[in-house]
Amino acid sequence: MIEILVLYYSRHGSTHELAQLISRGIESVDGCSARVRTVPAVSTVCEAVASNIPDSGAPYAEASDLKECHGLVLGSPSYFGNMAAPLKYFFDCQTASWLSGALNNKPAAVFTASSSMHGGQETTALSMLMPLLHHGMLITGIPYSEESLHNTQSGGSPYGASHVNGVNNNRKIDRDEKDLCLALGKRLATIAKQLTTTA
Repeated sequence: MIEILVLYYSRHGSTHELAQLISRGIESVDGCSARVRTVPAVSTVCEAVASNIPDSGAPYAEASDLKECHGLVLGSPSYFGNMAAPLKYFFDCQTASWLSGALNNKPAAVFTASSSMHGGQETTALSMLMPLLHHGMLITGIPYSEESLHNTQSGGSPYGASHVNGVNNNRKIDRDEKDLCLALGKRLATIAKQLTTTA
């Protein structure tokens, strides 16, 4: 079984919804499955310690998830044009995975959500790509052969899937955004499968 790690942080739920759609795209490829993981929030109190198991939702990611996956899709809300601190903190702690080459030559993609059309989605995508490049991953995006990339009036770009969720976080994922999530998951899983079977 080809397993793709869907690793994300979501504060209000939009990034979580995108992760679920991308997972569906991954699992539409025969022989592929999604391993969905999240990261704990970063506390402003130095002494605060989060439980090892979240109260609800996906389990927290561990270094073993990076080693065991055949590909990775990374998701974060856009915070002032950058990835969320909890996701960055997770990668800041992955020196051992970097030194061991746990992610070398595995395909990767990114996704994000923001409250406004010009809320920094593309720079957030680029901020997530940087640690993946340092880990030796093979970056994939969304090609313009996907019709929804030409039609979207909200989220989605060649950098990855995205969603504009509105200032009050009340805008639902539209058809083009959904199609691009499914396409990204399917593309990443297909590439991971091809790389694994030819290795």
